[in-house]
Amino acid sequence: QVQLVESGGVLVQAGGSLRLSCAASGSIFSIKSMGWHRLAPGKQRELVADITSGGNTNYADSVKGRFTISRDNAKNTVYLQMNSLKPEDTAVYYCTARIIWSSFPRRENDYWGQGTQVTVSS
Repeated sequence: QVQLVESGGVLVQAGGSLRLSCAASGSIFSIKSMGWHRLAPGKQRELVADITSGGNTNYADSVKGRFTISRDNAKNTVYLQMNSLKPEDTAVYYCTARIIWSSFPRRENDYWGQGTQVTVSS
């Protein structure tokens, strides 16, 4: 079974930086895309950023210019570099991935990690 494991969540002061990482393991043929969602208290989950295996990226407007998503395809790992953090960035961050787990027959699913807490203090 595919597993996504996040790391890097921590308490940080406003204006600080943090890097999250997520490694996928298990039955993986290929990874089409990986990304990050976040869930803040009282709010719905939102897409923060994602990246395809080809390197195409998307960002939420609220994090553009501050966050950078990258990946190491050889390690099945995605990173989220977060700079100029704001208190409103406080949330549980979830690693997500669209993974092809069987080449024949072709099968793909979306997977979610357990989440890692990022708290930004003012």
